[in-house]
Amino acid sequence: MSDLIISRTGHVQIIEINRPPHNYFDTSLLRQIADAFEAADEDRNLRVNLLCANGKSFCAGANFTGNQPTTPEGRRADSRALYDQGLRMFRCKKPVVAAVQGHAIGGGLGVALAADFRVATAKTSFSANFTRLGFHPGFGLTVTLPELIGETRASLLMLTGRRVLGEEALRIGLCDVLASEERLRDEALALAQEIAESSPLGVQSTRETLRLGLVERIEERLERELQEQSWLRETADFAEGVRATAERRSTNFQAR
Repeated sequence: MSDLIISRTGHVQIIEINRPPHNYFDTSLLRQIADAFEAADEDRNLRVNLLCANGKSFCAGANFTGNQPTTPEGRRADSRALYDQGLRMFRCKKPVVAAVQGHAIGGGLGVALAADFRVATAKTSFSANFTRLGFHPGFGLTVTLPELIGETRASLLMLTGRRVLGEEALRIGLCDVLASEERLRDEALALAQEIAESSPLGVQSTRETLRLGLVERIEERLERELQEQSWLRETADFAEGVRATAERRSTNFQAR
């Protein structure tokens, strides 16, 4: 698992994403994270997962570089494989605390919202920037973001693609603890350890009740997200969005 650094302290498993500086994900990385979550589920001595990252960003989204599928069918299959691993992350039985530094953007926001709780800094930037790319939100964000911050506010963030910094994120419920940059990992670990001090069976049972039906809702919505992403990926507007982002310029969308 070269893309992850896994350790433990007490009853907490620490999973550190190791693709600096921005920790872009692909199917392989999500599979490794899901594997680590499932390993914790099978280990009675582990009670909580701490998900963190090495680098400037927690996760700046999906990796669109390298060898990408060249046909619409191949791109759809690639996205489905990626989301299958994301669903495995949501199915984990033990709580997840995320230490979120730098950017959690696009699919990276989806990864952050797969955690039960998020610890951030004043400079942490959260963004569902899909529409700025001529795209559709994915990673189950059309379920997880509204449930976390409300339908109207989630719609505002997804339709504008605007970025939310740490203090506002805390105010609207996008993160749960605000820490200094120097103390981010320590504060996240302290929260994980506080949860780990509770009855492990009680925590797991309570969490399961609170999340009842969540995975099923995400799985159903992912089908819609994948369908919309598949046709939008073939549009001129999506190509323009990707180019404009790479070139650091304003977009010129044509609705085609």
